[in-house]
Amino acid sequence: MSDAKTPRVTTFALGPLETNCHLLDVGDKALAVDPGGDPAEVLDYLDAQGLALERILVTHLHFDHIYGAAALSAATGAAVLIPPGDEHLLQSELGRGGFMGFPQVDDFAYEHLTPGTYEFIGLECRVLDTPGHTPGSLSFYFPAASCAFVGDLIFYRSIGRTDFPGGSLDALLHSVRTRIFTLPPQTALYAGHMLATTVHDEMLHNPYFRE
Repeated sequence: MSDAKTPRVTTFALGPLETNCHLLDVGDKALAVDPGGDPAEVLDYLDAQGLALERILVTHLHFDHIYGAAALSAATGAAVLIPPGDEHLLQSELGRGGFMGFPQVDDFAYEHLTPGTYEFIGLECRVLDTPGHTPGSLSFYFPAASCAFVGDLIFYRSIGRTDFPGGSLDALLHSVRTRIFTLPPQTALYAGHMLATTVHDEMLHNPYFRE
């Protein structure tokens, strides 16, 4: 169990594409972001740390970000919250799996999550509309934890793909500039792949945003 006043982020690389599943906890409560594979490692960690998983947040509905949603929800009772703007992807190979021979995604129950301010695990969460990688992509900013979970919007020194159906480079660049680069510079950015970074570092060094 983490200190009651100190939020903590732990990352697990899950599934066939080693997608980052991020776990945010404070006190004895936790939430998961983008469970992209077998959640056994996450469940073991929750048990060892005495944490109760209360929510599963999904940044976007590509298959490699939701492979573990059904199993993690079934094991913990945590509701899965998805961006409604991506719901149509669940009817395609990019959402339900099968793309390029990857496995199918197990069906899971879900609720819609729209942009706005919420409270999860006792922390304020600002759900940001950040389309570009997908039409409905969301990012989750937690001011008290000084972090944002950005899915495949922006990576360490890179950005997410925009060549899949519904992707838009112009929309992605606009999302980053208006939603992410307006966050406090020290905000940690936890993406779906690769290392964590910060708003400040990406503003300075990301080649896609050099003027």
